[in-house]
Amino acid sequence: MIKSWPYPRVAAHRGGGTLAPENTLAGLRTGASLGHKFVEFDAKLSADNVAFLLHDDTVNRTSNGHGAAASMHYAELAALDAGSWRDARFAGEPMPTLAQVAACCRELGLAANVEIKPCAGRDVETGRIVGAETARLWMQAGKEAQAGMPPLLSSFSYAALEAARLSAPDLPRGLLFERVPADWREQTVALDCVSLHASHRHLDEALVERIKSAGLFILAYTVNDLDRARQLVSWGVDTVCTDRIDLIGPRALDA
Repeated sequence: MIKSWPYPRVAAHRGGGTLAPENTLAGLRTGASLGHKFVEFDAKLSADNVAFLLHDDTVNRTSNGHGAAASMHYAELAALDAGSWRDARFAGEPMPTLAQVAACCRELGLAANVEIKPCAGRDVETGRIVGAETARLWMQAGKEAQAGMPPLLSSFSYAALEAARLSAPDLPRGLLFERVPADWREQTVALDCVSLHASHRHLDEALVERIKSAGLFILAYTVNDLDRARQLVSWGVDTVCTDRIDLIGPRALDA
């Protein structure tokens, strides 16, 4: 488990922020093209238990398909166009598997925050499989390829992150919240988390200080204003996740 925060101060939200279709290889390449070294993306399971990238429970918003992702085999998902909704130049971009994403991160030298995003009712199964797959895939890259930055697992689902802890005990974990609850200490301790991830809208300097004093690192999302990002870092936030990967560049928050 990590003792110091090895990740950059800026994470590219869903790979390419607003500049490319989210959760795609094109998104990862777009973030990397601007010099970003840390990317966040969402992983869930197809009906045949293939770990792949998608944020929503349905494919409606980010592809030319319709329906619940959990009811589709990966072959069906892979045939969808997950790029044209963002821009015609991304036409035909598929929803990649976690294995394809791991290879792309390795090729581009990207550190990864793998958000476990289970479909309804599949929390434990998704946490177990995505955790184990992440550990296996990044282990293949070797410690040298990871450059001291192992993949960081996170989830809003306590049950999913608990399952990932059992299937990938050596990977660092961060529990996600919209608004940090009163029992954040108990939850993060029980999951042996290294970090707490929260919406920046509900963070203030005193809360950041309490979280940091408890020995946790902090990732704040989704920060699209440079002045706000600088304020968060001045409070002690370790990484901000942004859609504005052009405005908040990879070195924009360095001391």
